[in-house]
Amino acid sequence: MKRHLTFILVFLCASLSAQNINDVLRYGTENIQGTARFQSMGGAFGALGGDLSALNINPAGAAVFNNTLITFSGTYVNTDNEVNYFGTQTNSNINDTKINQIGGVFVFNNTNSNSDWKKFSLAFNYDLTRNFENNYLISGRSNQGVDSYFLNFADGVPVGDIQTLDGELIENAYLDIGANQGFGNQQAFLGFQAFLIDPVVADDPQNTQYVSNASYIDVDQRLQRSSIGYNSKFTANIASEYKDKLYLGTSLNFHSVFNERVDRLTETGYDADSEIQRTTFDNLLVTEGNGFSFTLGAIAKLNEFVRLGGSYQSPTWYRLNDNLSQRINSNLAPEDITFIDFNIVNLFETYTIQTPSKLTGSLALIFGKNGLLSFDYGYQDFSNAKLRPSSDPSFQTVNSDIANQLGAVSTFRFGGEYRIAQVSLRAGYRFEQSPYANTETIGDLNSISGGIGYNFGGNRLDFSLNRIDQQINEQLLDTGLITPATINRIRTNATLSYTINF
Repeated sequence: MKRHLTFILVFLCASLSAQNINDVLRYGTENIQGTARFQSMGGAFGALGGDLSALNINPAGAAVFNNTLITFSGTYVNTDNEVNYFGTQTNSNINDTKINQIGGVFVFNNTNSNSDWKKFSLAFNYDLTRNFENNYLISGRSNQGVDSYFLNFADGVPVGDIQTLDGELIENAYLDIGANQGFGNQQAFLGFQAFLIDPVVADDPQNTQYVSNASYIDVDQRLQRSSIGYNSKFTANIASEYKDKLYLGTSLNFHSVFNERVDRLTETGYDADSEIQRTTFDNLLVTEGNGFSFTLGAIAKLNEFVRLGGSYQSPTWYRLNDNLSQRINSNLAPEDITFIDFNIVNLFETYTIQTPSKLTGSLALIFGKNGLLSFDYGYQDFSNAKLRPSSDPSFQTVNSDIANQLGAVSTFRFGGEYRIAQVSLRAGYRFEQSPYANTETIGDLNSISGGIGYNFGGNRLDFSLNRIDQQINEQLLDTGLITPATINRIRTNATLSYTINF
């Protein structure tokens, strides 16, 4: 009798197909929610400082604080996905609430009146840089079936390599093929064992070609894609003020990643005489890891009205681990195919993502106690991103794709604040270019924001509303089903922050 394996780990030498350009962008781009004041002004704080989330733009901003304080923020996030796949449109909506920021700064004034260094500050801050909480449906009638995914992996693979041995459990064969032959042969095994594909009769056994058992012109596909997780950043900062004219600062940033994505794909609607009439193919991918980066920055007060800022953010070096679980079924598959399920886990070798460095230049105009205007420009070249180990042939291919398909990203941030007694009115705008040279795979990002703050004399309460709009073309699978779904994604953040001064 077949036995069910509850949990098996296996190291795969070959790269997981999910390790690609998408990973670089998923972990290399930041969409910092931050404090309510930071959000409401579009994040344009590079020459301003005086806000804990501003340390993500320019670490010199910590020296702008005049006293010790603590700020914590909570955000309600609404994500709306409008999906179009082969002319069929679906809509999904998801809500989430998180504590997205908490931090504090300690300000130490120099008691030596003869020193040019007026004060220094120590700051510690936690920010949610990316929220992976999402859930949406891709549904439509496609001219590409899931069989093409397995055919792409199978062609050329000797059929003997993807067969179970006499008396071998199917789940053991699945894990053994993955561990010794790699991810591609493991996927070919799934398609073959589910009878989606078969070897060509009398074909070369050492270079086997395969055909599909599915007959169709078009097929009905339904993919439910859901994800949870976060990319967070903990910042330790030191900054100082020199001669009331110059602020200097540096930060060490410690990143933490957790991302769990579940894909549930169902395919029906084949021709009436097709051997295959129903296919399901599900994937559960979990990514965990950490990263490190550092930031250097300066803010210069040209006079009482004008400030200039500049900062350098190093590459972020992530060390990540993936584990993958799969399950497949069809109307032709044997019963024991169900023994390959989400309890069978493939654990992949640790890999590294190096995201590109970033330069930011900033300008702020200060109108005394009445208000301010601020502008940031950021530059980041994603063609310089890398996956390692570079000796891995799959990573070499991905790095070549990165260099050819990705390019430089310019980011523009504008923000303004107008004060009326104890009330502050704020507004902001952010524009970020697509990281893709074709500007289609991921479109430009646009964000508008507004907010209000009230100063109680010592403490402060701030509220912001922020809308982020971006179009994404997303494939159902990494290969085979190449026609993407078009997703118009709108995220709306409502953030409340409270600041306690000491």
